[in-house]
Order: sequence, then structure tokens, then C-alpha cells
Amino acid sequence: MTVADQPRADAEVRKPSALRDHVGGRALDLFHSAWSPTPASVRGWAVAAVIVNVGITVTGAAVRLTGSGLGCPTWPRCTPGSFVPAAHDAHSPMNMAIEFGNRLLTFLVLAVAIACVVAVTRVSPRRSSLVRLAWIQPAGVAGQALWGGVVVHSVLNPVTVSVHFLLSIGMTAAAFALYARSGEGDAPPRRLVHRDIRTLGFVLIAAVAVLLVAGVVVTGTGPHSGDDAASRFAFDIESVARLHADVVWVVLGLTFALLFALHVTDSPGRARRAALVLLGVELAQGVIGYVQYFLAVPALLVALHVLGAALVWIATLRVVYLMRSRGPAGATVAEEDHLDAAGV
Repeated sequence: MTVADQPRADAEVRKPSALRDHVGGRALDLFHSAWSPTPASVRGWAVAAVIVNVGITVTGAAVRLTGSGLGCPTWPRCTPGSFVPAAHDAHSPMNMAIEFGNRLLTFLVLAVAIACVVAVTRVSPRRSSLVRLAWIQPAGVAGQALWGGVVVHSVLNPVTVSVHFLLSIGMTAAAFALYARSGEGDAPPRRLVHRDIRTLGFVLIAAVAVLLVAGVVVTGTGPHSGDDAASRFAFDIESVARLHADVVWVVLGLTFALLFALHVTDSPGRARRAALVLLGVELAQGVIGYVQYFLAVPALLVALHVLGAALVWIATLRVVYLMRSRGPAGATVAEEDHLDAAGV
């Protein structure tokens, strides 16, 4: 090596070291954000919980859409006698890798869930309402893991697969509740809109819940079963698809009514904007739904539709949370009244 080459060699040595230092620093920051939390970092972990729950919902759909539902044909092992993928005549290495990868993502969801519990337990002041919400996450991960065994042992029975999805939707709702509650106080809830508008919001949540159930019935009747050995609902696909579309129109009608009511009553700006975002998400989801139907449900569009379903659910919850107040965390009543008067 010449003298001229020495600086270049030193730089090459420093690059991996700098990368390790950066990654180690980020990991340490994450640890401190949970172990020595601030109200902001608690909310950050709640956002992370929402993201990972939506993420594993979409990747779970990808497992089914790629025909990898039984890529790991046993549970808790992947194959008989092995917790990791091993050669198996009935399943391709790709299908096994996809299913095993999705199982590994469970540990990411669990890590975020534990971080949420640690953060809300150690933040000052400690709030019991947040602790209860945070514990739903690890409990839900454990329940989902056990239910995953039921799904595998039932050979992807559509009822068990549907429940698996709906449990993820419930965990997403709990994570969003943790996010919303961590950004406000613990005062009794106070309506920011007319009572009837608030009631309309609850009706909309119920309608979206029905829409999600109708969606899993369509999925359980359609072609993407996850494996050739999986059974299907004995419904006519066109009939359940039309029923699903009818519920979509009901949800859109309720959303438009809510948006109109919020505007004509001069409700807080945050609630009006959230309702407008919800309507936009629903319209985009509706377009994807109709396109996938007329294109014979291609896998990519189905995956986008699953993501859209989760986003519609979150956007609906957000609207309803913004129609009431428990007071901003740490703010006085006078400051809260000032914000309401300003419409923010």
C-alpha cells in the first residue's frame, strides 16, 4: 500500500465504525424514550403501535395473497421438528419464507407493545388510564399468537382467518386510543359539538365496523384463500360483494352527513378537517374496491384495499375523538376555552 492509499484505507475502516456508532446511538435513544419517557415520547410509542399493527395486518394479507398461508404448516413450529423453515415437500421455500417472515414481525409488534407499557408506567405523572390502554397491546399480541395456531390447525378456515383480521383491527383501535388519550388530560369528556352530531359519529363507527365485517365475508368467499387446501364461505361472491358495496354507500352517506353537520354548526376546525380527510380516504378506498372487483381482484389491489380498510378505521376513530375534549395535557381550563373559541 502506498502513502497515497493510506487515507482512503483509513476512511474505509471508519465507515463501518461510524455506522455502528449511529445505529447504537439510535438504539440507545429508543431505549431512553421508553425507560425515561416524556409525554411526547409516550405519544410517539403509541404512534409506533398503530403503525406496526397496521403493518402486520397488511403483511398478513400478503401471506394469504401469495398462497403462503400454510407455508409454515405447523404451530408454534414452522415445520414438524423445526421452529425455522426447513425443507418440506408440500410447500415451496418462497411460501415458507413469506409466512415465517410474517411470524417474525410478531416480535416487532411485541417489542413496541412492551415499550408502550414501560413508557406509560414510568412517565411522570403516571396515568392509570394510559396504563390500562397500553396493556391491551402485549395482551393482544399474545392472543393473536395463540389464535394464529388456531388458524393453522383449522387449515385456514375463513372464520378463523376473519377473526384474526378483526383482532388486528381491535388492537389498532386500542393503539389509536392510547395515542389520542396520551395527548390530552384526564378531565371528564366535554362535547365540542352538538349532542346529535356526536351521536352521528358513534353511528358512523358502528357502520364502519359492519363494513369491516362485510369485507372479511367477501374475502372469505373470494379466490385468495391462502392455500389450495383452505375452505371458503359457501356464499355467492357477487351477492356478498353487492352487500359490501351497499354498506360502503351507507358509510359514505353518514360521513357526508357528519361533514355537513360539522360545517353548518361551525364546529371546531380540527373536527371538520378530520371529517374531510375521512371522506377522502373513503373515496380512495371505494375506487380501489370497484377497480379490484372489475379486474377480478388482483393481489396487489387487494393488499392496497386491506391497507385502505385500516386507514378508514383510523380516520373514523380520529373524527370521533376530535369531537370531544378532556382538556389538553397540562393546559388550564382558560387555555382550553381559548382554543375552542379560535376553532382549533
